[in-house]
Amino acid sequence: MACVTGTLVLAGTPIGDVADAPPRLAAELEGADIVAAEDTRRLRRLTQALGVHTRGRVVSYFEGNETARTPELVEALAGGARVLLVTDAGMPSVSDPGYRLVAAAVEKDIKVTAVPGPSAVLTALALSGLPVDRFCFEGFLPRKAGERLGRLREVADERRTLVYFEAPHRLDDTLAAMAEVFGAERRAAVCRELTKTYEEVKRGGLGELAAWAAEGVRGEITVVVEGAAETGPGELDPAELVRRVRVREEAGERRKEAIAAVAAEAGLPKREVFDAVVAAKNADRPVPADSKGLS
Repeated sequence: MACVTGTLVLAGTPIGDVADAPPRLAAELEGADIVAAEDTRRLRRLTQALGVHTRGRVVSYFEGNETARTPELVEALAGGARVLLVTDAGMPSVSDPGYRLVAAAVEKDIKVTAVPGPSAVLTALALSGLPVDRFCFEGFLPRKAGERLGRLREVADERRTLVYFEAPHRLDDTLAAMAEVFGAERRAAVCRELTKTYEEVKRGGLGELAAWAAEGVRGEITVVVEGAAETGPGELDPAELVRRVRVREEAGERRKEAIAAVAAEAGLPKREVFDAVVAAKNADRPVPADSKGLS
């Protein structure tokens, strides 16, 4: 006789407006044997707003106890329980707790399903005005400046639209770093307080947005950045060739390897990229004092 296991339900919750809660959410909250919540206080406010009562056991499941609590929840699932996982906003496991539990449940051949709901990633992408046919979600960037620049350099030539989450007090530094790596004119959109009363979408070049954010920004932030422009053979100017080589060098590649890779991307002879790098290096050298003013 086959062993009957429970079901893990990942439930999307409103990212701002409670009226956006999917109808199934209320039924799942009332019917679950266990509700695992990122913040039990916020769960209480959500259930009050929806006018529902959780009959099952409520436990906390957040970054600090995710590793320790996962085995307990898997055991309950293996015993036939219906476990509902909710985070503070949006879909569990997308830059929120949940991945470990899903992976552990899948490993035990336990059914995992979802209640689709609001998504800050998709909402911001749709509102950005930038291409939406191909995109990638990069989550939160590292807090340390050097690590943040390194992560950005990894996707400097990514052609898909990029989506990031960011804290308001780090937004100006992040946008400045993006302008440095991607270029100040690269188009972007800063989406703030999505679906809430003071929702705002600020669009412009990264340099312009960095200057705007320096004045201070509040609320929950999603940043959408245009992907790198597609270029054909010979369409990149020498300055862009040099920038791409430097990005690769700063990421750890040797200059010879970086030049070869950039040449292959641009469809150019390696010699042409090499000459651009040498010319830029010579241009950066200071002019000797005894040669100033000579014709």
